[in-house]
Amino acid sequence: MQNVTLNNGVEMPILGFGVFQIAPEQTEQAVTDALAAGYRLLDTAAAYGNEEAVGRAIKASGIPREELFVTTKLWVQEAPAEENTERAFETSLNKLGLDYLDLYLMHQPYGDVYGQWRAMEALNREGRAKAIGVANFYPDRLLDLVINNEVTPAVNQIETHPFFQRTADQELMREHGVQIQSWGGFAEGKNDLFTNPVLSGISEKHGKSVAQVVLRWLTQRGVVAIPKSVRPERMAENLDVFDFELTDDQMAAIATLETGGSLFFDHHDPAMVNWLSARRLDS
Repeated sequence: MQNVTLNNGVEMPILGFGVFQIAPEQTEQAVTDALAAGYRLLDTAAAYGNEEAVGRAIKASGIPREELFVTTKLWVQEAPAEENTERAFETSLNKLGLDYLDLYLMHQPYGDVYGQWRAMEALNREGRAKAIGVANFYPDRLLDLVINNEVTPAVNQIETHPFFQRTADQELMREHGVQIQSWGGFAEGKNDLFTNPVLSGISEKHGKSVAQVVLRWLTQRGVVAIPKSVRPERMAENLDVFDFELTDDQMAAIATLETGGSLFFDHHDPAMVNWLSARRLDS
């Protein structure tokens, strides 16, 4: 497995396993299978409702804690955000059955972002969150956070796939030492991704699946990816992407698939801002 080095020296696998949209009753088995396949980066969130199942699979695996890289995410917090963030962190840690997190992300750029970040900085200083970062931050919000705070986010997890490639966002992050991480790497199959002629043509030339080509495209760009699957054979396939390399022409061909916008939702849409900000989690 290849690693990336975060801005505080923490090593993070470039390919991991995500559990978004896996039902809690399926999550334990899925994570168990993922760990057996060789994944060591696990990505969950308080909002996914499956942290406890992830924790059970970790405990049952017997894999030494130091060999795992576990990420979860903080949901939007009301004031007093610093107290609520501390409480939310402890809740997630307890559900996961862990003593510390490798990476703690602010899930959305809403609520008292500064209060939440100050609390996350404290968790980082105490060593309970080895690295801290954000998710779904567009360049303006990310740069504002970087400029006006002591700790620069180690990671920004954003929608990144062949139809929304985020190259300018990645360049800005690179300038400020923020690691880009993809969610939705397969675009959930939208735009007929798995039968796309460009991707299918490349996959045939390498004897790989379209999914493997997409993951190789991401990792070759230095983007951390967290594909999801509940099928062990797919999990193994998704890990098998380090024995081939896309050519410059193939990377350029994939670049032509850019559509310039999200296939899911717009964080600048007032209706979406209202919906995300109003959502509350049961602790």
